[in-house]
Amino acid sequence: MSENEIRVLYVQPGKYPEERTIPNTLRALQELVGGDIECCRPWRDSVCVICNDSGKIDGLPPNRLYGHADFLAGSFVVCGNGGEDFISLTDRQVFLYERLYHNPVVFLPTPHGLLPMKCTPEQYEQFQRDGNKLKIKPIDHGER
Repeated sequence: MSENEIRVLYVQPGKYPEERTIPNTLRALQELVGGDIECCRPWRDSVCVICNDSGKIDGLPPNRLYGHADFLAGSFVVCGNGGEDFISLTDRQVFLYERLYHNPVVFLPTPHGLLPMKCTPEQYEQFQRDGNKLKIKPIDHGER
């Protein structure tokens, strides 16, 4: 039996995760991720990540790390995996995955690929305004 509404975490680029209750429908998930969905099951517990199937191809902004060498592009949803149905997250799962995805991430372009760095939503916005360039203020060592 599937739930009519499910409790999820909604994770947008540059923002802290939001706990939401959404209709348990394909349409609702597609609206949140901005297109066709893909379901990833990166963990052993009964949780999955619902993301945009063509997020990287469509040029959606990098959002959070996915494993050690990959990232999720665009907004995504973390929900429970009930086998063939999506189900609500438990209190424990909300706590664990909110902590995992709490900090927004900027992805700095380097000659060797993208370098992820945790930041605040304000730092993320500044990074986007500055054309994806990190502006580092020099350290003030005081008088010597």
